[in-house]
Amino acid sequence: MNILTFDIEDWYNCDFISNDFDWDKYEVRIHEGVDKILKELKSRNLIATFFCLGWIAEKHPTTILKIHAQGHHIGCHSYQHELSFRFDREGFKRDTEKSKKLIEDLIGEPINAYRAPGFSITEKNIWALEVLTELGFEYDCSIFPAPHDYGGFASYGKAEPAILELPNGKKIKEFPINIQPVFGKEIVFSGGGFFRFFPYILIKYWSLRSSYIMTYFHTRDFDPDQPMIDSLPRMRKFKSYVGLSSAFTKFQKLLDDFEFISVEQANEKIDWLTVRKIYL
Repeated sequence: MNILTFDIEDWYNCDFISNDFDWDKYEVRIHEGVDKILKELKSRNLIATFFCLGWIAEKHPTTILKIHAQGHHIGCHSYQHELSFRFDREGFKRDTEKSKKLIEDLIGEPINAYRAPGFSITEKNIWALEVLTELGFEYDCSIFPAPHDYGGFASYGKAEPAILELPNGKKIKEFPINIQPVFGKEIVFSGGGFFRFFPYILIKYWSLRSSYIMTYFHTRDFDPDQPMIDSLPRMRKFKSYVGLSSAFTKFQKLLDDFEFISVEQANEKIDWLTVRKIYL
């Protein structure tokens, strides 16, 4: 099962820009990138899930309306791309509820899927999953099932969809990111910096060996002319800008070689009575 998702945020909507979130001063580049992605998906008759910031719904509503008009599944990616474990429970709830309502009011449909920035739901903030169920989310795509820069969720086990049974007595369907061991480190080759870094022949090889792929692409992954932030640490700068010029061609090759569906389409294909249950 191969799932196609995008995190809709502009090049500056990231945790490494600044802590004051004064984003209005930055150049807006998201429109062209979204149009480029939508054109490609339309030409292939593909439906994907787009995890959108509430801030984008507020500041650039036409971006989300374009995505929705093409029939894609819209999810929530927080309001302003703050890592979930930087909130307490109530703060996380306020942020998520604000974003969910902004997007729902814009498209006129309920939002049922969530992805935390940076896959930042871990064993230490399981309460975030409880909050998602309280707000009516059915699907979560926030878990990195291995050690990660932001903590990870190593106890999750095999990277595959599962039902999470939560301490509050509720449950949520989890679609984790897929991982690949490389030199003793678990990495994600199906989106972001590692997708841009590794040659396509290696990405294809790993994909052929995987029974489950969860992609996560951003418009900035396909924007080689985006401004460079010189103040970034050397490694972060490398991961943020490596392979931008060839990424979209690699993305097109991936779509040529594999079939993809949205999170909602995947939900319909899975027999949830037979999947693993994880009690947290």
